[in-house]
Amino acid sequence: MSLSKTHELHQRRFGRNLGVGLVLGAFILLVFGLTIAKISTGDLAVQAPSGMEASQ
Repeated sequence: MSLSKTHELHQRRFGRNLGVGLVLGAFILLVFGLTIAKISTGDLAVQAPSGMEASQ
């Protein structure tokens, strides 16, 4: 228990920071999930450009 009462401004700031943190965490999980899904399906295979075929 703290010696002084927390100001109402600090409570609002904590709530806002918590919300921003949760949204940022959800975005990171979304990007991570999409990356794992793309890697697991093999869509990241390197393909030669259409005009540059091997001339051997």
